[in-house]
Amino acid sequence: MLLKNASIIDGLGNTPKQGDIRLTDNLIAEIGVELATNSDEVIDLAGMTVMPGLIDAHCHITFDEPYSNDELFFHRREALASIVAGHNVQKLVRAGVTGFLDADSIFDIGVDLRDAMTAGYINGPRMATGGNALLTAVGGTAGRLLPDEGRRGYGKIVRTRDEIITETRRQIKNGVDWVKVHVTGLTPQQKSIGELQVWSYDELRAVVDTAHELETPVVGHCRSASSTRDAARAGFDLILHGTYMDDEALETVIEHKTPIVPTFAFQANLADYGQKVGASADVQEIFKREISDSAEMLRRAYDAGVPLLCGTESGFSITPYGDWHYKELEVFVDYLGLSPLEAIACGTSACGRVLGLDGEVGQIAAGKLADLIVIDGDPSKDIALLGDKTRLKHVFINGRAMDLSPLPEVKEIPGWRVSTYGSQILSWALAHDKN
Repeated sequence: MLLKNASIIDGLGNTPKQGDIRLTDNLIAEIGVELATNSDEVIDLAGMTVMPGLIDAHCHITFDEPYSNDELFFHRREALASIVAGHNVQKLVRAGVTGFLDADSIFDIGVDLRDAMTAGYINGPRMATGGNALLTAVGGTAGRLLPDEGRRGYGKIVRTRDEIITETRRQIKNGVDWVKVHVTGLTPQQKSIGELQVWSYDELRAVVDTAHELETPVVGHCRSASSTRDAARAGFDLILHGTYMDDEALETVIEHKTPIVPTFAFQANLADYGQKVGASADVQEIFKREISDSAEMLRRAYDAGVPLLCGTESGFSITPYGDWHYKELEVFVDYLGLSPLEAIACGTSACGRVLGLDGEVGQIAAGKLADLIVIDGDPSKDIALLGDKTRLKHVFINGRAMDLSPLPEVKEIPGWRVSTYGSQILSWALAHDKN
């Protein structure tokens, strides 16, 4: 296949260039000007941009957009969740996503979904996956909904060093690409900013040492200075969030060049559009401040050579599949001061590492994997174009053109969502309020 007359964004931050791209099998075979057509299928892309497909480094494909942790933990069934995820993953392709990391899945269905797509049973992006997130008995962000032991939803509680090692080995035996640790969580009376670190440094090292011995990388959910510092120091391969860093945490991250996925899309959606879904002004302000309070440190990390990757937390009601996979790039431009081309690099070439394909995917160069998208317009001047799906004209994964036709409409599944009688308590006073 020959893509002709396109503006080419290479995903490495370089200025776009006009040219042609030849695809052979699953690779970008040649890039040049006025390449010979030979016997190729030719697509004329005059006025359009070719760039690497987006890689979402933080996407929860198995959650199916819950409104609450209660819904996620108590209203999901394993087989049905697998089928629903197989439908939802096709929405990513139709939003220009050619690869993603799902670091923790409900039940153990991430591995099965990945293998089904790899084998061709489902048309979807490249996928890397974790299993259940490892949590201590303090829990994560779901508070008392998590048990003191065992499994629930996306989490596995590990209480001792032996349990940490056993569960890490079990997940690797079952085929995970990553092991995820919920390094921070929320407690009812905590006084610290962000979240509370709920793992000791020695416990973090136990996960890393065990996983690395078995050639598996480790990713951590860290929303505090100490957790980000200790995860980087312990040898984590990727940090999700990395917010509220202090100078010590920043220095440690820079020393180890630990990649960070800030995942601000969720907070930005609440800050920008929370009123449309009934969020209070106070909640909107809290999430907006997490971005603004952390942007300077993250920019300093980026300037010091720490890779920043784009992830969106897609999979919740605030970040539904197929709609917001470009949003993190926009946040990087608006809050961190990156140029659109720098942000595109953060959402493409920098993310190849989450797929285990660093240097092989996320960039347009001869010999690289042909995961490409075609946009009507110039995202290097307006990054928001990536959110307009009417401008997405072609998606290629492994050199193959993907089906972008609309997915069939689906109905609500009985018992799948949290059932509510209303948005507030019907007191006598409310019932008789004349306003």
